Amino acid sequence: MLVTPTLTQPPRAARPVAVAPVPTLVFSTPPEALVSAAPPVSIAALRGVRLASGALVDIAIDGDEVLAVVPAGSPLPETDGEILGLDGYLVTAAGAEPHAHLDKSQSWDAIDPPFGDLESAIESWHAFAATLDEEDTLERARATALRMLASGITSIRTHVDLLRGEDALTGVRALVRLRAELEGIMDLELVALGGPTVPNEVFEAALDAGIDLVGGAPHLADDPIADLERLIALARRRDVGLDLHTDESLAGADTLAAYARAVTGWHRPRTAGHCVRLSMMPATALESLAAQVRAADIGIIALPITNLYLQGWGTDHAVPRGIAPIGRLKDAGVRVAAGADNVRDPFNPVGRCDHLETASLLVSAGHLAPADAVHAVTVGARDVMGLPVAGPVAGARADLVAVKADSLGDAVAFASADRVVLHRGRLVSRTTVSTQTALPTLLPAPERKVSAP
Repeated sequence: MLVTPTLTQPPRAARPVAVAPVPTLVFSTPPEALVSAAPPVSIAALRGVRLASGALVDIAIDGDEVLAVVPAGSPLPETDGEILGLDGYLVTAAGAEPHAHLDKSQSWDAIDPPFGDLESAIESWHAFAATLDEEDTLERARATALRMLASGITSIRTHVDLLRGEDALTGVRALVRLRAELEGIMDLELVALGGPTVPNEVFEAALDAGIDLVGGAPHLADDPIADLERLIALARRRDVGLDLHTDESLAGADTLAAYARAVTGWHRPRTAGHCVRLSMMPATALESLAAQVRAADIGIIALPITNLYLQGWGTDHAVPRGIAPIGRLKDAGVRVAAGADNVRDPFNPVGRCDHLETASLLVSAGHLAPADAVHAVTVGARDVMGLPVAGPVAGARADLVAVKADSLGDAVAFASADRVVLHRGRLVSRTTVSTQTALPTLLPAPERKVSAP
């Protein structure tokens, strides 16, 4: 199944004066044909690509693994599959989205929520969720996932709300179906997201239905530590991993330290998303907490776009950034990553489903170097998700994205939509962009009449 994103923007009507019209973007298929019937194509090699280091190389691929990376033009071992010539493209590990909410995505227009903070977003979503439809949820989630795939994201971990009311598993069923649909073109991991009022029996039913990890937001409970302990006990009983929304306010409950103490030495994956309270901590206090998190081997996931939107509404000056300080945490030895979180829902009215957008925000608002920012949304994200190492390195998983760019900084800055995406060594998405810009018409210079003195 080859995903071929489509967008056609017609040029503006001609004007009386000669001006350059808005560029026309022509993608590879008509708008209604987002997914083709063709199966993914196995790729044997990428020729003439640029690495983040600037080196021009050829990459040999054998099945789902990178076999060799050699200087461009060098002999390559022969393997089965097609050869792609990608002059002008930069190749990195494919993007990985470690914290999504596909069941909520693209609901902003239907809900028309007020602009506001986390509490307002939660209230708007709960009112809408009471009428949630499984087919509508599946359609919105699928559309968002395919946009992510087109940008180069081949692995998504998404939280799924356990709903209030008679049918708590509407979103669960929709996302389990989506995971089956997308098998072979991208990896989808599901986290049960339930508040303190969701009974253990509902969590159990979600896990029985195919959910992979236990999630929640204990910092929002009346007794945060009690809810934290309940979720950890549930994960231990079912022997599954944990991915918790943690310390998601600038001055709220501290649950991360208790989380770290409770899971130190445990054998299952454990991650903490948001962690914006850490951005307000003094250096000495953060150093102590980072040591506990490192000892517990908890991966920290920063979510810049949603937290930039949700945090700081209560201040009228000196508005904080509200992003987990992953640069400082990484320096302290903590495993870190970054994700986009919400996409066009009450928690975030924007979002491009693009890991390079997240990387750009990490540079401008999180003060990371471009290379560190890209690492956080590719290699780092796969690490905290427990996925095999991927990238243009011999022996790594052949999950790769090639972006039309002259350098890594160019890719982050301009984020060209012109991309080629490989998942496990197979071509699963290709977006081709053609820009046509009309040059101004050169009019003859007007005659000048010079009068005699």
